[in-house]
Amino acid sequence: MQPAARSGRATGSSLIARLVGVVGCLAVAAIHVIDQGGVPGTKGPEYVQLLYYALEVAGVLVAALLLTKHARVGWLLSLGVAAGPIVGYVLSRGPGLPNYTDDIGNWGEPLGVVSLVVEGILLILALVSLRWYASSANNPVPGGR
Repeated sequence: MQPAARSGRATGSSLIARLVGVVGCLAVAAIHVIDQGGVPGTKGPEYVQLLYYALEVAGVLVAALLLTKHARVGWLLSLGVAAGPIVGYVLSRGPGLPNYTDDIGNWGEPLGVVSLVVEGILLILALVSLRWYASSANNPVPGGR
C-alpha cells in the first residue's frame, strides 16, 4: 500500500480538508460580519470597515475556490484570509491603528479569541495542504494522476 501523500489522497487534495477550509473561510467572514454589526456594518474608521469588507468577500471567494479544480490557488489565498486578521488583531490590540485605538489591550474579547482560533486552524491547514502540493510535485506518482 502506498503512503497517503503518494496516493493522491493526502491533505491538499482531500475533500474533507477542502471542506474544513471552506468552513474556515466562511467562518472568518461571518465572524467579521458579526463584529461589524452586520451588513453594511458600522466599523470605524472607514479604512477598517473597507478592510472588513475585503476580508469578507475574500473569505467567500476563497471558500468557493477550494471547491473547484483550483484548490491549490484557494489554499494559497486562504493564507491571507487567515493571516490578515491575525495581524490586524495583534496591531489593533497592541499599538493600535491610526484613528483606531478602541481595542488597545482588549486581548480577551470573546469574538476576537474565537476568530483567532478559527484563523489559526485555517492557517495551519493551508500550510499543510500547500506543503502536500509541493511534495507531490517533487515526487510524482508513477502511473498516477
